[in-house]
Amino acid sequence: MCENSRYTPALVRALASGTRTVSTLTLRFLDLVLQGLFPRPYPGVARHLQRLLVVALALPPFACLQLLHWIGFALDEILFRGYRDIEIRQPTFVLGVPRSGTTFLHRLLAHDPQFTTFSTWECFFAPSISERYVCLACARLDRLCGRPLGRLLGVLERRMFGWLDDVHPVSLAAPEEDYFIFLPLLRCFILVVPFPRARWIWRMGTLDRDASAAERDAVMNWYRRCLQRHLYVHGPGRSLLSKNAAFAGMACSLRRTFPDARLIVCERDALQVVTSQFRAVSEGMKLFGVPLSDPGFRDNLLDCLQFYYRNLERLCAAAPPGQLRRVALPDLSARTAGTLRVLYAQLFDRPLPQPLLRAVDAYERGGRHVPASTAAGLATWDIRPSDVHERFAHWCDAGGCA
Repeated sequence: MCENSRYTPALVRALASGTRTVSTLTLRFLDLVLQGLFPRPYPGVARHLQRLLVVALALPPFACLQLLHWIGFALDEILFRGYRDIEIRQPTFVLGVPRSGTTFLHRLLAHDPQFTTFSTWECFFAPSISERYVCLACARLDRLCGRPLGRLLGVLERRMFGWLDDVHPVSLAAPEEDYFIFLPLLRCFILVVPFPRARWIWRMGTLDRDASAAERDAVMNWYRRCLQRHLYVHGPGRSLLSKNAAFAGMACSLRRTFPDARLIVCERDALQVVTSQFRAVSEGMKLFGVPLSDPGFRDNLLDCLQFYYRNLERLCAAAPPGQLRRVALPDLSARTAGTLRVLYAQLFDRPLPQPLLRAVDAYERGGRHVPASTAAGLATWDIRPSDVHERFAHWCDAGGCA
């Protein structure tokens, strides 16, 4: 009798938390459905019909996939509950405003064998331990059969994601930013593109400013659990590497949650960032029938970008010198090896590992430097370069915002 009573409060709390989560997710999903059916502002008949078609094709499989993830999370609590005891020691977070070289730096650092980082397939298809073990077992079986499934996925990957190469190259096996693990909560920031009226998603971009302490704690606790699951599969002794430009708005919460983290902040001229970011979301908005003239989306995104810069400044001012380093995109692009050597010496106190040196050498021999971005295209959004200069003056390079 006494033994059973020990577990009763924990069981009641778990059931209550589960009920709240189900209710919240149900309401959020219904909100997204309504936004899909009745967009504001009205985009016109042709765009509305296109939006209805795309949403009708995308939302049902998306919902089913998230349901599978939640089943996987439930199985984790039954079969692999030991993941909760894993300590996350000195994780490395690559932060920065969007379009500032975070992806480039992240994928270079991922060649360091001491790091483990999320891959695209883990983010989208296997955020739970249970799902990963199933996927890894299928991959081993596929290799034994000559990789027919692997080759098929390679063909589909090139056809589905090839058009993204100029914006954000996507490969299922490539390192990816792990903010996609917020998709099961319907809180991944990328969802503002198809659903620009989802206020709770916009709040993820300004979490340190606009969310309550309880909400910040809940978001960080979810993220910690996801990182623990990752280390459970890949080895608790590995050092975690994470890249998230979308986390600039929660950078201070991130540091509070992981006080021993090593932080790398990528920097780029604000005019180039604003131009590149608006260009990056344009195709997605067109696909979902969201008009580029939507002033609400424009103003919200500009507000987020401005807060990203401010919040990263706060982070840089608060973090101890031995835990944070800034990396400017022009330096990273033009002097990659030298920039990384300084970074490793100052932040990790070790030389560049050979696999990383080979990756840097391949990049430098290929001459694939990051092209400069111009202000072309901002007029589509009714944004003038002079407005960007005024609003982001502190983060514009000399002569960069004319």
